[in-house]
Amino acid sequence: MRNYLQLLRPAQWIKNSFVFAALAFGNAFRAKIGDRYAVELAFIAFVAFCLASSAGYILNDIMDRQRDRLHPLKKNRPIASGTVSLPVAVVLMVVLLGLTFTISLTQLPPGFAVTVSAYLVLSTAYSLALKHRMILDVVVIAMLFVLRALGGAAAIQVEASPWLLICTFMLCLFLGFGKRRCEIAVIGDDSEAIRGHRPILVRYTPHLLTHLLSTSGGMAIITFLLYTLDTRPTPFEAHKQQLIYTLPLVVYGIYRYAMLIELGKAIGPTDLMIKDPPFLAAIVLWVILAGLILYTPLGLWSVAGG
Repeated sequence: MRNYLQLLRPAQWIKNSFVFAALAFGNAFRAKIGDRYAVELAFIAFVAFCLASSAGYILNDIMDRQRDRLHPLKKNRPIASGTVSLPVAVVLMVVLLGLTFTISLTQLPPGFAVTVSAYLVLSTAYSLALKHRMILDVVVIAMLFVLRALGGAAAIQVEASPWLLICTFMLCLFLGFGKRRCEIAVIGDDSEAIRGHRPILVRYTPHLLTHLLSTSGGMAIITFLLYTLDTRPTPFEAHKQQLIYTLPLVVYGIYRYAMLIELGKAIGPTDLMIKDPPFLAAIVLWVILAGLILYTPLGLWSVAGG
């Protein structure tokens, strides 16, 4: 059972928390957060994306099983190591897809099924071809996160904020380039090993990735600042400008992530979030402060006594 659970990659389900972004930061968040039915729909959407993403991970592991055997960490994945057979993996993938569409069509609004279908199509295209296209591979990963956010908005039937989509895309673009840098650090400087695991990594030099990380990380911070400084708040975002006080946490999180991936001790951002206490603490503290700002009557000042 441990092998089958590992195949589903439950640790990666944290990525699907972007489904709750529309509930928390959408144009009608304060009205929806008090709506129990809307919260339930968001959780159902989260479950549906967990099933869909696990199906996508299985397909990716099937396609990459030969290359994963050349990777120092990924060689222990169930399909690559042979602990789960290929036919069983295919059956499990089909079951997960069936559950995804059953939930999407019976428990959620029609718009969600369209979004999760787009996610699955793009995820499949990534596993089959797009992950071998330089730059486009990371752009597609970022778009998959945007689709998660759109799916959350469709589930609770609110308009997705353009700022929500822009911030999501830029942040995930930064995380995606970081993952590529981390993969190179794990494999080392052996070009043959890099080519055998993922040929596209040969073209991603450490110098280029450092430049891409600097650019995308800076743009992610600027995008967040523009959101907080926007002088056109909706009725439900009267205190959002106070989010600027969380900027030090945003900067610290982005720069610490950039520092940690240089060490090559994890295979992706999810591992770093789980294994690095300071990074995780920054995320948790930001969520708490953002909640106090957005959900208390006077924002952060009501808590501080201002």
